[in-house]
Amino acid sequence: LSAENEKFGNKTRSTSIQSFRFIINEKDKCKDKTPFLILIIATTAAEIQQRSSIRKTWGSESVIPGVEVVRLFMLGLESKGPSEVLLRESKQYHDIIQQDFLDTYNNLTLKTLMGMKWVASYCSGASFVMKTDSDVFVNTIYLIEKLLRPLSPPPQNYFTGCLMKGHKPIRNKNSKWYISEEEYPDDKYPPFCSGTGYILSGDLASKIVNASVTVKCIHLEDVYVGLCLDAKGIQIVPPPSHSLFNINKVPFSPCVYNNIITSRHIRTNEHIFYWETL
Repeated sequence: LSAENEKFGNKTRSTSIQSFRFIINEKDKCKDKTPFLILIIATTAAEIQQRSSIRKTWGSESVIPGVEVVRLFMLGLESKGPSEVLLRESKQYHDIIQQDFLDTYNNLTLKTLMGMKWVASYCSGASFVMKTDSDVFVNTIYLIEKLLRPLSPPPQNYFTGCLMKGHKPIRNKNSKWYISEEEYPDDKYPPFCSGTGYILSGDLASKIVNASVTVKCIHLEDVYVGLCLDAKGIQIVPPPSHSLFNINKVPFSPCVYNNIITSRHIRTNEHIFYWETL
């Protein structure tokens, strides 16, 4: 790491989400509407093709006529600074938000908190929010029609996804999910949902942001959101079926994909092929 990157790294560990500023923002995205669903999608600057595929497929803001959907891609800052290509993309599509933390795996928590803060600040009336990643296929039609629309009126304190219960911190330094005792001293995690894709009611965004002021930041984004929910006494709702939210790649078939919400490790061309086939 360069000295500058180390400075970035230290800054992220010692400060809260409040310390970072928006480089690219979409303050007016909800100015004239109250979305039913906001999709906040973690991505990086290089993933131009992934974003393009998602816009044309499951991330389309007109995915279901008459249902207001808002799409936002969440990015941190590349080490070489703001990208002209990204700024042009932002001006064309108005669906990118970016803050000035370094865009690394260890800063995924900051990326998600940025999305939550955006919802709380600019679109707090939204019924639901889904956080997901750019390598995930989301069946937004199933999500909206089968899971969310029947929840009428939209609930408060609602959070669901691929539920992880009874998980313990991994202390093996060779693991991708290693966490030191210094960073997280407890011997087990509260329930959380895999960051592959989880759903929350719009009111929870501000509650998670508020909790983040006092809950010590850890780099495991999905566990951290679980810690924030736990701090607020909010119970995660188990999904109606275990097969809905998948943290691995589900072999494609129209019958199967018509009845799931997430499948992971999806390549750019697969987003388009799966969607068009469905």
